[in-house]
Amino acid sequence: MKKNTLLNSQLSALIARMGHGDMLVIGDAGLPIPPGPERIDLAVCRGTPGMLAVLDAVLSEMQVEAAVIASELQDGNPMLAKILCDKVAPARVETIDHEAFKALNGKACAMVRTGECTPYANIILRAGVVF
Repeated sequence: MKKNTLLNSQLSALIARMGHGDMLVIGDAGLPIPPGPERIDLAVCRGTPGMLAVLDAVLSEMQVEAAVIASELQDGNPMLAKILCDKVAPARVETIDHEAFKALNGKACAMVRTGECTPYANIILRAGVVF
Protein backbone atom coordinates (compact mmCIF):
# COMPACT_ATOMS: atom_id res chain seq x y z
CA MET A 1 0.00 0.00 0.00
CA LYS A 2 1.19 3.52 -0.78
CA LYS A 3 2.62 5.49 2.09
CA ASN A 4 1.90 8.95 0.65
CA THR A 5 -1.30 10.96 1.06
CA LEU A 6 -2.72 10.34 -2.42
CA LEU A 7 -4.34 6.90 -2.56
CA ASN A 8 -6.41 7.21 -5.77
CA SER A 9 -4.53 5.04 -8.25
CA GLN A 10 -5.85 6.77 -11.38
CA LEU A 11 -4.87 10.21 -10.11
CA SER A 12 -1.50 9.07 -8.77
CA ALA A 13 -0.63 7.37 -12.08
CA LEU A 14 -1.62 10.50 -14.01
CA ILE A 15 0.68 12.69 -11.91
CA ALA A 16 3.52 10.20 -12.44
CA ARG A 17 3.02 10.47 -16.23
CA MET A 18 2.90 14.28 -16.34
CA GLY A 19 5.80 16.26 -17.75
CA HIS A 20 6.95 19.85 -17.36
CA GLY A 21 4.19 22.24 -18.41
CA ASP A 22 1.40 19.66 -18.52
CA MET A 23 -1.85 20.85 -16.97
CA LEU A 24 -4.20 19.21 -14.49
CA VAL A 25 -7.59 20.74 -13.66
CA ILE A 26 -9.29 20.24 -10.31
CA GLY A 27 -12.87 21.34 -10.69
CA ASP A 28 -16.15 21.68 -8.90
CA ALA A 29 -19.09 19.40 -9.63
CA GLY A 30 -20.47 21.70 -12.33
CA LEU A 31 -17.36 22.48 -14.39
CA PRO A 32 -17.92 21.15 -17.92
CA ILE A 33 -15.35 18.63 -19.11
CA PRO A 34 -14.62 18.99 -22.84
CA PRO A 35 -13.67 16.09 -25.10
CA GLY A 36 -9.94 15.37 -24.91
CA PRO A 37 -8.72 15.49 -21.31
CA GLU A 38 -8.89 12.33 -19.24
CA ARG A 39 -11.80 12.47 -16.78
CA ILE A 40 -11.15 11.47 -13.18
CA ASP A 41 -14.51 11.63 -11.45
CA LEU A 42 -14.16 11.65 -7.67
CA ALA A 43 -17.58 13.19 -6.94
CA VAL A 44 -19.63 11.06 -4.55
CA CYS A 45 -22.30 13.50 -3.46
CA ARG A 46 -22.74 17.24 -2.99
CA GLY A 47 -19.61 18.47 -1.19
CA THR A 48 -17.78 15.12 -1.14
CA PRO A 49 -14.95 15.22 -1.73
CA GLY A 50 -14.34 18.92 -1.40
CA MET A 51 -12.04 20.66 -3.85
CA LEU A 52 -9.55 21.73 -1.17
CA ALA A 53 -9.11 18.17 0.13
CA VAL A 54 -8.43 16.93 -3.39
CA LEU A 55 -6.01 19.81 -4.01
CA ASP A 56 -4.10 18.97 -0.83
CA ALA A 57 -3.78 15.32 -1.88
CA VAL A 58 -2.61 16.27 -5.39
CA LEU A 59 -0.09 18.78 -4.04
CA SER A 60 1.40 16.04 -1.85
CA GLU A 61 2.72 14.42 -5.06
CA MET A 62 2.74 17.06 -7.80
CA GLN A 63 5.36 19.74 -8.36
CA VAL A 64 3.49 22.88 -9.45
CA GLU A 65 5.17 25.82 -11.17
CA ALA A 66 2.04 27.83 -11.95
CA ALA A 67 -1.71 27.82 -11.50
CA VAL A 68 -4.76 29.48 -13.03
CA ILE A 69 -8.03 30.48 -11.37
CA ALA A 70 -11.05 32.35 -12.67
CA SER A 71 -11.27 36.07 -12.02
CA GLU A 72 -14.90 35.47 -11.00
CA LEU A 73 -13.61 33.46 -8.02
CA GLN A 74 -11.28 36.32 -7.09
CA ASP A 75 -14.20 38.76 -7.26
CA GLY A 76 -16.93 36.60 -5.69
CA ASN A 77 -15.00 34.60 -3.10
CA PRO A 78 -11.69 36.34 -2.38
CA MET A 79 -11.12 34.22 0.74
CA LEU A 80 -11.17 30.97 -1.28
CA ALA A 81 -8.99 32.57 -3.97
CA LYS A 82 -6.43 33.48 -1.30
CA ILE A 83 -6.53 29.96 0.15
CA LEU A 84 -5.82 28.51 -3.30
CA CYS A 85 -2.95 30.94 -3.87
CA ASP A 86 -1.48 30.12 -0.46
CA LYS A 87 -1.73 26.36 -1.07
CA VAL A 88 0.18 26.47 -4.37
CA ALA A 89 2.77 29.04 -3.22
CA PRO A 90 5.46 29.74 -4.25
CA ALA A 91 3.96 28.94 -7.67
CA ARG A 92 2.62 31.99 -9.48
CA VAL A 93 -1.17 32.21 -9.90
CA GLU A 94 -2.76 33.79 -12.96
CA THR A 95 -6.39 34.90 -13.08
CA ILE A 96 -8.42 34.76 -16.29
CA ASP A 97 -12.14 35.06 -16.94
CA HIS A 98 -14.21 31.91 -16.53
CA GLU A 99 -14.89 31.50 -20.25
CA ALA A 100 -11.14 31.58 -20.99
CA PHE A 101 -10.62 29.18 -18.08
CA LYS A 102 -13.08 26.70 -19.59
CA ALA A 103 -11.42 27.03 -23.01
CA LEU A 104 -8.01 26.30 -21.48
CA ASN A 105 -9.37 23.11 -19.91
CA GLY A 106 -9.36 21.43 -23.33
CA LYS A 107 -5.54 21.54 -23.31
CA ALA A 108 -5.24 19.76 -19.95
CA CYS A 109 -4.00 16.19 -19.57
CA ALA A 110 -6.89 15.49 -17.25
CA MET A 111 -9.72 17.03 -15.30
CA VAL A 112 -10.61 15.93 -11.80
CA ARG A 113 -14.29 16.36 -10.90
CA THR A 114 -14.93 16.82 -7.20
CA GLY A 115 -18.16 17.09 -5.26
CA GLU A 116 -17.46 20.78 -4.59
CA CYS A 117 -20.51 23.01 -5.06
CA THR A 118 -18.91 26.42 -4.50
CA PRO A 119 -19.16 28.64 -7.61
CA TYR A 120 -15.88 28.92 -9.58
CA ALA A 121 -14.00 26.61 -7.16
CA ASN A 122 -11.68 25.39 -9.90
CA ILE A 123 -7.93 25.50 -10.44
CA ILE A 124 -5.58 24.57 -13.25
CA LEU A 125 -2.18 23.31 -12.08
CA ARG A 126 0.80 23.46 -14.44
CA ALA A 127 3.44 20.85 -13.68
CA GLY A 128 6.91 21.98 -12.74
CA VAL A 129 10.11 20.01 -12.34
CA VAL A 130 11.87 19.01 -9.15
CA PHE A 131 15.38 19.72 -10.43
